This record gives sequence, structure tokens and C-alpha cells, in this order.
Amino acid sequence: MGKIFSHMTMSLDGFIAQPDDMTGELFDWYGAGDVTIPNPNEDVSFRVDEASAEYLRELIEDTGALISGRRLFDIAGGWNDRHPVGAPVVVVTHHPPAEAEKRWPTTTFVDGVEAGVDRAKRIAGDRNVTIASANVTQQALALGLVDAVCVSLVPVLFGEGVPYFSKIGGGHLLLEDPAVVQGRRALHLTYRVPR
Repeated sequence: MGKIFSHMTMSLDGFIAQPDDMTGELFDWYGAGDVTIPNPNEDVSFRVDEASAEYLRELIEDTGALISGRRLFDIAGGWNDRHPVGAPVVVVTHHPPAEAEKRWPTTTFVDGVEAGVDRAKRIAGDRNVTIASANVTQQALALGLVDAVCVSLVPVLFGEGVPYFSKIGGGHLLLEDPAVVQGRRALHLTYRVPR
């Protein structure tokens, strides 16, 4: 059975976007190397260093479904219904976009984090589910649904912006020591969540 991971690229001071939702230098690591990682979305390219390539390949190949929040989905234009990870997307929202089933036929819209995780697990089967949303990650952690928190930590300080973590329901949560992959322009950290 697959695991539930969260993964976001984050600034050193804890932000996943600037106040205007722009990512600044956060995704520079996706173009900081010579190793091309293919993906189904022709609008996105990955050319990373060898260490990041191994990390990214594993993330992409092992993901059977991806969970997004509505905010990220809208900012990304729904990835033209082809998320770079190559897996079906489950969007957690109380208000799906108009004509969602026509415009994004491989995307599923659900109302609530528990429903989103349950649907994504069914879609993923034996593969992993990756949560790519700060808000959904925070809620899923509070519900005890996350097996590991993954952070690609980038050497930039934004000073303000959209935080990966803010207030987590249930408060204090001590994670296991991280597995660490040193990449170019990103340090990839995987923290297991104790059960």
C-alpha cells in the first residue's frame, strides 16, 4: 500500500511563494543541472543535477495521485490537465470551477481533506499520494493522514509570503530525523511523521 507524502519547494525562511503568489527563485533548482527528467506536460521542463534527478525521478515514478488545493490549481491553470508528475490530480475545494469535468477530465474535485486523501488513495492504488498544497498538508497533518513531509529547501529568503506551515491543528508535532539529499540550488529533506 502506498504512503501519503507532502512535498513543496520552500524558501529558507519557510515560504512557498511570495505575497503575490509568484515563486521567485524557488523553482530554479528545476533548471540547475544537465539531467533531463521527462514529464507529460510539454510546458514544463526539468534539467536538474544528478542528486536532484534521483530524488525527482523517485517522487514522480512513485506518485499514483497528487492532491492540490484550489488556490494552486487556479494559479497553475490546472496544469492543462497534465500535471508534471504524470499522475491524476485530486483538488480539494468547496467550489469546483465551472465545467470542471469538461475542461479537466482527468482531475477530480472533492469537498474536504479527508475525502481528498481517500479519493487519491483509491486512484493511486499501491503507489504513493503526494500532497502539493500548504493548506491541505496542514489539515492532513492535523488529521494524522501524512506519512512523511518532504521539503526541497532553496537558499533564498523571502521575508514574507505564503508559508508552508503556519498553525497546525493539534499544535506541536515532532518529526523523525530527515533523510537528506544535497542537490544544486535545493536541499531535499524527507521527514517521517511518527505514528
